Amino acid sequence: MSETINRVLVACGLIFVALVAAWLEHNGIFHAVYWLGLIVGVAMICEFLSCLWRAPRDVMFNIKNLTLFIGFLALLVADFISLMTVGRRPMIILMTLVIVAAADIGAWLFGRIIGGDKLWERVSEHKTWAGQIMGVACGTLAAIAYGHLFLNSFAPQLVWIGISISLLSQYGDLTASFVKRKMGIKDFSKVLGNHGGIIDRFDGWIYVLPVLFYVLMQA
Repeated sequence: MSETINRVLVACGLIFVALVAAWLEHNGIFHAVYWLGLIVGVAMICEFLSCLWRAPRDVMFNIKNLTLFIGFLALLVADFISLMTVGRRPMIILMTLVIVAAADIGAWLFGRIIGGDKLWERVSEHKTWAGQIMGVACGTLAAIAYGHLFLNSFAPQLVWIGISISLLSQYGDLTASFVKRKMGIKDFSKVLGNHGGIIDRFDGWIYVLPVLFYVLMQA
């Protein structure tokens, strides 16, 4: 099975899980989205702590690396805290997952098809500017489609939401790639087999969740 199909199947699987959780919550069975979000948040923190525990001492105790790792851990903790609020808005979580998944697939697929200049080759040798632009386009289209599906109308603000979440998700992906490069690892774990670990699949949320938390607090 090709990497493209694998990537699409994983994204579809994540969306399916979110849809099931949203259906359970909608039918009042229990707060499935909220608890699923918290489980993912805890899993990301535990996974990164496990990586730190296994990291070579010369990597771990390099002052620059240590500062980076502490900052990344702080981001993961901020994600968990954000999920305590954002997770109570299941439709927002679902929308975010759809946009992030679409942006991830679009960036990866069109980056391979179009090629061109690298976005940040020192951090991720496969990401390109063309991929980023198309990822934002795909994420924005997903946001618009989400509005038509669940709101039965076109809401102009969904364009800005799609662009913002798509960009933030790609920066989260780059940050996670930078951390992995410093740790000398390809994936944070093998929990999902060839698809890596929990952070590898949810790194697009690293900056998105705190921003959503801030927006909801200002509403």
